[in-house]
Amino acid sequence: MSGQVNALRETHLIRGTHVENRNYKNGALEIIDILEKEYPDARTALSFKTPLELLVSTVLSAQCTDERVNKVTEDLFQKYRSAEDYAQADLSELEEEIRPTGFFRNKAKAIKAFSAVLAESYNGEVPSSLDALVSLPGIGRKTANLVLSEVFGIPGIVVDTHVLRLSKLIGLTGNSDATKVEFDLMEIIPREKWRLFSNLLILHGRAVCIARRPRHQDCRIVDLCEAGIRWKNEKLA
Repeated sequence: MSGQVNALRETHLIRGTHVENRNYKNGALEIIDILEKEYPDARTALSFKTPLELLVSTVLSAQCTDERVNKVTEDLFQKYRSAEDYAQADLSELEEEIRPTGFFRNKAKAIKAFSAVLAESYNGEVPSSLDALVSLPGIGRKTANLVLSEVFGIPGIVVDTHVLRLSKLIGLTGNSDATKVEFDLMEIIPREKWRLFSNLLILHGRAVCIARRPRHQDCRIVDLCEAGIRWKNEKLA
């Protein structure tokens, strides 16, 4: 584990006591058990065949739906087969090809930049370590953890907007910073459940716990969620 991770863990404590941590672990496991029955095929919705394709897809998915990304990458992945292909791509042409995903200029620059590093320093291959991935231009912990867990089988918690929002609503964290939320969750979710937990919360956030209009009445974990319990109490008041 990197020095950055150790430093964060040393300075960041969850809930304050081991007893509280144990209680939250039990609650988190119950949530996983319930949601796993609701979403038995929980996995990323992004279409990919190689680590590079998932890396590109994840960058494109920022502020964009997975469905739209998949439509764009159908043609994109036929044209660009390697890191060197992306690195040598005409920037304006790549921008137009990914325009439907939004923020296409920044995304195109990031894809070309990290592809150039992969081609030059990693023989065109996507590295299988967190430190190496986050050192790539435009790649943060969310993308790195997704690639590691989905492609290499290395557990990681993917804190996207859904995981961050639901973790706060449920009461598993009091933080708003994605990295701090990740470490909060790492303390209370068993390592072998990290990938599953992330995918379950993402699916639940899309289907039921929708931003600004959560469907509490349809939520199977409403009694394990701080926001859900408040909603029920307000109904009874």
